Amino acid sequence: MAKSETSVGSEDPSSSRPWESYHTVFTNAKAGMEGVDKEKVQRIVYEMSKGSKYFENEEKKEAYTKQKIENMRIQYSKLTAQDISHHQKIADKRILELEATRDLSRIWLHVDMDAFYAAVETLCNPSLKGRPMAVGSMSMLSTANYEARKFGVRAAMPGFIARKLCPELLFVPVDFQKYNHYSNLTRKVFQKYDPNFLASSLDEAYLDITSVCKERGITGGEVAEELRESVHLETGLTCSAGVAPNRLLAKVCSDINKPNGQFVLPNDRSAVVTFISSLPIRKIGGIGKVTERILKDVFGIATCEEMLQKSSFLCGLFSRSSADFFLSIGLGLGGTDTPQYRMRKSISNERTFSATEDEAFLFQKLVDLSEMLSADMKKEGLFGRTLTLKLKTASFEVRSRAVTLPSYISSSEEILKHASKLLKAEFPVSLRLMGLRMSHFSEDKNGIPPDPTQKTLSNFILSGDASGGKTSDYRPLVSDVCDNTFSVDENCCPTYCAETSCDLHDSSMENQASDSTYSCHVIGNINEELNESVVPQSSEPQPKVHEPTDTDHTIKSDKFDSYVGQLEASSCDRWEAGVNCANDEAGSVSDQKQLFLWVDNYKCPICGIELPPSFIEERQEHSDFHLAEKLQDEESGNHHRSFMPQQRAARRGHTGSSSRQKKKQKPSPTASKYVPIDAFFVKTNQNF
Repeated sequence: MAKSETSVGSEDPSSSRPWESYHTVFTNAKAGMEGVDKEKVQRIVYEMSKGSKYFENEEKKEAYTKQKIENMRIQYSKLTAQDISHHQKIADKRILELEATRDLSRIWLHVDMDAFYAAVETLCNPSLKGRPMAVGSMSMLSTANYEARKFGVRAAMPGFIARKLCPELLFVPVDFQKYNHYSNLTRKVFQKYDPNFLASSLDEAYLDITSVCKERGITGGEVAEELRESVHLETGLTCSAGVAPNRLLAKVCSDINKPNGQFVLPNDRSAVVTFISSLPIRKIGGIGKVTERILKDVFGIATCEEMLQKSSFLCGLFSRSSADFFLSIGLGLGGTDTPQYRMRKSISNERTFSATEDEAFLFQKLVDLSEMLSADMKKEGLFGRTLTLKLKTASFEVRSRAVTLPSYISSSEEILKHASKLLKAEFPVSLRLMGLRMSHFSEDKNGIPPDPTQKTLSNFILSGDASGGKTSDYRPLVSDVCDNTFSVDENCCPTYCAETSCDLHDSSMENQASDSTYSCHVIGNINEELNESVVPQSSEPQPKVHEPTDTDHTIKSDKFDSYVGQLEASSCDRWEAGVNCANDEAGSVSDQKQLFLWVDNYKCPICGIELPPSFIEERQEHSDFHLAEKLQDEESGNHHRSFMPQQRAARRGHTGSSSRQKKKQKPSPTASKYVPIDAFFVKTNQNF
């Protein structure tokens, strides 16, 4: 098919067939679409999409892809003969190293259910058999049966385009509860052949059948045929299978004889090399539309064998990891070892719907997603701290908003509460997709639960000191204004609840200028109480303590000012000047600005966590955490522990000599020794 150099869908006067340059996921062939008139499908998709938000977004992506290709061509043209010779030597060395890792001792089987969702619906409703049918709606299809694929209808295609391609198409709504049930039935069969099988989705799995073949003295093809029959007997559904020496090739093989078929690639190097040599690069998992175009348009690579032929250019213009990936494909290498169990990093779900601005509808979708996410987490016994909201707008812009919570949660109520705040910060907005993801689970990478007694900065502020004694009976000042405005818990800091929009300038809040004023006022009160608290006296004999003079305080104050200046100078690109929340005018609005600037007013410049501007308390807590972390590092390495408390005391007017006898402090630990945050505050509190 001819390639047009115009932007996607642009009406070039010299071209009478603009759809030929329009390539989207809708026009990609799937199993069962071999005999489809591709040009007809491409033309209808182009005509139905033209002028839509999706079309405009595709044009933007196409322009970006073309710019990327042009940049790569420029780099390609700059390679000299000497450069190519140098990179060829590197490529040859890498090919030899990769070839040495080839393992032909394992037998892997990839099983893929045939049009899974559609097959389940047909099984439950036999009247759909033999008729073109798709699971989904007019806005988006989840899958289509093989009768519908003959017309060019496929998954991830809008229903209205599918109806144009196939006027007799039947739509069936999605029912994930039903699909999960049948997926569990298939997995019971898989466990008989490999208890540690790898499930990549509801309808796909990788099985290591090496031991089964050896124990029973049968071939991989016989195991595949037996497994397919067992799945059919157990569920009434059909599946396709691929058998190969590694997982990458097994997945390719399972797609060759779909539906209800199988393909076996022998565990022989020559057979693997022959098979991979003529294989189109798009058949390989991990090579998508953009990568395929770059490899074709810049390097002229269309098959996997050509990866090795152009290895010098791949090593010269791509990163080490990308080049290794391409060379491995050219050699037909893939994963052969059974991956060790790893605690999952995240769990998520999302749903697509017609673009809408209806807030009630969007909140209802959020409720559904929260319940589904909570159910999935409880099923696996997970508790998470970082909640991410994924949104796709009507213009196909993808947004991601995340918040890290003070405690681990799994209930749908907690998830919904925090997700609602993230969503509310985006209004007004028109959305067509919404998703929720939970990460940062309660077990660390070694599977060891975190210490439940480990204190946080929030615990310290509310409880008074790290030893556990409360400095005051803390009560929110706005409890009479709205029950939901602030929620106070012994295990977390006051959290602003975005579900309410109460006016903080009520009669009970006359002395509070804003949310931030209220926060700093509370912290100021705590600081006052800490300054007035009496340090416990040790029963051991106390050494004679030098009584501080005005000169001593002046010297220490100068040292502290120098220390703060160094702290600010080392982070001048992120931190705003001044850490002065505990001065004589702590309640003024001008002193309430955040400790550092948020990138695009959303993202933390230090750790990358995203918090909308409406998350006032959470953002303040987050900045406090980074400040304490920074101070702790400085204290551990530079022994400046006594400077900040003295400066605070000086700012409060205590410049004269003190009659209070202070306990002798222990020397600061070495920089190599970890200092818990609560231990840091226990020591610094003694100077208040």
